[in-house]
Amino acid sequence: MTTVENINAVVRVPTSKSITNRALIAAALANGVSEVVDFSTADDCRLMIEALRKFGVSIEEIGNKLIVTGTGGKIKASDSDIFVGNAGTTMRFLAGLAALADGSTIIYGDERMNLRPIGDLTTALEQLGIRIETNNGYPPVKIVGGELKGGTVHIDASKSSQFVSSILLIAPYAIQDVDLVLGDRARSTMPFGRVASKPYLDITRVVMQSFGADVQEKTNGYYISSTKRYQPATYIIEGDYSSASYFFAAAAVTGGKVTVQNLNPHSKQGDAGFLEVLQKMGCKIIKDVSGITVVGCPELSGITIDMNEMPDMVPTLAVMALFANGKTKIENVAHLRYKESDRLYSLATEIRKLGVEVTEFDDGLEIVPKGKYIGVVIETYNDHRIAMSFAIAGLKIPGIKIINPGCVKKSFPDFWDEFSQHFPPHCKGGG
Repeated sequence: MTTVENINAVVRVPTSKSITNRALIAAALANGVSEVVDFSTADDCRLMIEALRKFGVSIEEIGNKLIVTGTGGKIKASDSDIFVGNAGTTMRFLAGLAALADGSTIIYGDERMNLRPIGDLTTALEQLGIRIETNNGYPPVKIVGGELKGGTVHIDASKSSQFVSSILLIAPYAIQDVDLVLGDRARSTMPFGRVASKPYLDITRVVMQSFGADVQEKTNGYYISSTKRYQPATYIIEGDYSSASYFFAAAAVTGGKVTVQNLNPHSKQGDAGFLEVLQKMGCKIIKDVSGITVVGCPELSGITIDMNEMPDMVPTLAVMALFANGKTKIENVAHLRYKESDRLYSLATEIRKLGVEVTEFDDGLEIVPKGKYIGVVIETYNDHRIAMSFAIAGLKIPGIKIINPGCVKKSFPDFWDEFSQHFPPHCKGGG
């Protein structure tokens, strides 16, 4: 099997599943018919659509559009339990939505989802007057919905920004305005620096405002009006920077060139910051009418970097570090341990198979590249980002075999077809 050098590709990537799921919640609560255009077809979004229908929301799929007939906030409790697989946004956002339903709803996930914490979210919902049962702070979760009383709510956002987004998305339907304070009541406040993945909160705020909500950012949280509720809207979903990262990294490690056409250069997506990471490692970034282009360099440089605001890019960066000159240290990403897998453990374990020196910290990794590698079998832990990241390694290391390659359906269903279209076969899937 040969390696790939000097690639030159023009790519279109899927649209953002994170933005799609936020727009779907707002459209479901709006008073009228909305269109979600260029929606993501990832598994996470399919699960969201199926669940919203169980809550009584009419969603019709026509080509690249979802026609959503909103409920005006009058959600009905589901007649059956709702399964969300390992979809974090779907689980957390639906737990919030269920708080508006008159009746009880049970939401559960697969084995891994039921090991991912939700207690910080349920504690915040209880402050809003909602009765909830969990398995000691983990799913399954039973929500007895009704009226949100509003007022001041404290929420610990150190494990996941999704907890905050869940409250934000439903806050316009509280009886009183919601003063959302980031920090548990014992600590009173939590500066934004203590929030996991802050840019995702910016995305939530933009979506809410696009549907007519009044949400104001404060020093220590948000203030949401209960008098300005969602109005019908046409919302166009933009290309996903997370998905683009694998193609940009392919250019970086091969010294090639990749242009991604359908990205918003002014996006609020935190993963857009990965372009700056690539620059620091020596790549050239070009933004013009053709799209966003990454041009690799003869030799990447290892870096030390805080990746708190773009944790989904850590697997991509960790694999790129294998081909850099000098060590790479990734810091301030303890929340990666609560993702689809414990990504710090997963990455350290799989990278060590290549004979690489990896130090695993509570909140990060240090990777010292070896130089030459022999192909190994990569376990994905049913984690889409582990699978797609090690596809990049396959461009440079003959014989890489990836177990359970189908797990990429969670965010990028056509990843392997798209990757192989632009690059020769480079790694094998199995298992």
